[in-house]
Amino acid sequence: MIAHTLIFPWNENFDTGMPIIDEQHRKLVDLLNDLARNLALGEDTLELNRVFDELADYAVYHFQTEEAIWKKYLPEDEMSGAHVKTHQSFVDEVLKLKNNLNGLSSELVVDEIVSFLTHWLAFHILETDKHMAKIVMGLQQGMDLAAAKDSANKDMSGAMRMLIDTLLKMYDNLTSRTLELLREIAERQRAEENLGLSKKIIESTLESIFITSPDCKIIDTNPSFCINVRREHDDLIGVSLGEIMPNLFTQNKKNEILTMASESGHWSGEVIGHNANNEMEAVWLTISAIKNKKGIITNFVGVLSSISQLLARHHGIVEAANHDALTGLPNRRLLQDRFELAITRSRRSGKELAVCFLDLDGFKQVNDTLGHEAGDEVLRIIAARLGHIVRAEDTVARLGGDEFVLLFGELENDKNLFSLLDRLMLDIEQPIYFQGKPSKLTASVGVTVYPRDLSAPDQLLLHADEAMYAAKHKGKSQYQFYC
Repeated sequence: MIAHTLIFPWNENFDTGMPIIDEQHRKLVDLLNDLARNLALGEDTLELNRVFDELADYAVYHFQTEEAIWKKYLPEDEMSGAHVKTHQSFVDEVLKLKNNLNGLSSELVVDEIVSFLTHWLAFHILETDKHMAKIVMGLQQGMDLAAAKDSANKDMSGAMRMLIDTLLKMYDNLTSRTLELLREIAERQRAEENLGLSKKIIESTLESIFITSPDCKIIDTNPSFCINVRREHDDLIGVSLGEIMPNLFTQNKKNEILTMASESGHWSGEVIGHNANNEMEAVWLTISAIKNKKGIITNFVGVLSSISQLLARHHGIVEAANHDALTGLPNRRLLQDRFELAITRSRRSGKELAVCFLDLDGFKQVNDTLGHEAGDEVLRIIAARLGHIVRAEDTVARLGGDEFVLLFGELENDKNLFSLLDRLMLDIEQPIYFQGKPSKLTASVGVTVYPRDLSAPDQLLLHADEAMYAAKHKGKSQYQFYC
């Protein structure tokens, strides 16, 4: 509706009788309406700049068209010179307004600007362009200049003069009223959008939400509440909350909760309820009292949050913070914690800890030739293979890209370590199939052993990284110990 609300509707009285000028006037009016709407609705500076530029550019183009006509028929006439100055003043004013967009914050300033532009354009078309067009058309009909001017003056006086004055007053009033209407429509739309957003949020949330009358009869719920109580929305309307959730709202408990909510505005605490599987569970209930301007309670709004769901969300957040999204392996953050624990365990048991830095050979070629989806699938497959190699006391983590770190703990001797490393290399080299065709990858692995390498975790990782580069330099597809 806003897009079709016009500050300056076209009126047939604006027609000058010269088609090219009338066509351009209509375009100029359209641009003015666009600018007025953007100003009234408080659009951002970037959009206002665009509209101001378009209006100024088209005004210059239109004025050049007009001036070419006036110059052709009235080359030395003072009316033509005055017309050019008027055109330039309009363009200057539009550019001045554009350069002072930061000052367009108040409605009063915006109203004054829109009023000026619409009044200027209406006056210019009715008073000046129409007058000069009549002179030109007189000349085109064979009159001399004096006769053409005399005829135009007669046409522009009397009833036409009264019509022009009436139209100008009408458009001044129309401008202010339309601006008020635009703002009212925009405010209503924003309110409806906010309500729509709030409704979507309430409907999509996992929490069970209900609204009751002052006597605790349901007047609305969200889908989660319906799922938890295993009843349809329409069946719940008008039913007492105590009837729907008798274990949750015993009479004594309900009176206590509602009394506290009424006095302090809200109540929250742990209660026993049912989940969607009709199983008893702890639930966190929050009830708020909604009051009117007189302080009388009109509604209660309740939110039921499953504590088990809250714990699941918490675990999900922790999981996301500590694990690689693509492979599910521990990320650098969790690796740091595991590293500290592995070193502590090694010190306590006296057994060795091997730190292995693994980088895939030829992974870039997979990405470049088969695409990133294939590359992601390779990483997931390799991650799964590494997961099958590690034992309960070990850790495998992804640092990013095609880089992995393995911590082999509780090593009795070198034979034990070599056995793990040989199996690691063998498993990685197993073919990976894409669209039925096998691809083979290898890995370069750098290894350092604690406490032979008596360094801090960050330094141990750096040493394993250096050994990995040594393995690549020696021809890849092998493991190399840090010296």
